[in-house]
Amino acid sequence: QVQLMESGGGLVQPGGSLRLSCTADRFYLDFYFNDIGWFRQAPGKEREGVGCISSSDGSTMYADSVRDRFTISRDIQKNEVYLQMDNLKPEDSGTYYCAADRRRCASGNEEYEFWGQGTQVAVSS
Repeated sequence: QVQLMESGGGLVQPGGSLRLSCTADRFYLDFYFNDIGWFRQAPGKEREGVGCISSSDGSTMYADSVRDRFTISRDIQKNEVYLQMDNLKPEDSGTYYCAADRRRCASGNEEYEFWGQGTQVAVSS
């Protein structure tokens, strides 16, 4: 059964940092072959793409709102992808999801097939 799992969410003060992780059972979903996208959704708002990492070369793309603050990386051996979030702002609060599919990142296609259940991030003083 394909299942993506996010972890690492929590409550942090403005200006703080969090690192989210995304993983899956390699038997069902091998990150070596799949691009991973990060998305977020705040209450009452539509889901928005945060960024993605390409399976082919590890290249990354970011939304303008998080560029230079967020960094996506991966550990192929562990079948994990990370979202390092620095200088967090209250507007970064929401549920963060990772998603997986082939050949999505470079094209900017946000229609991913596999999704995690999400992890909550709250940025507040």
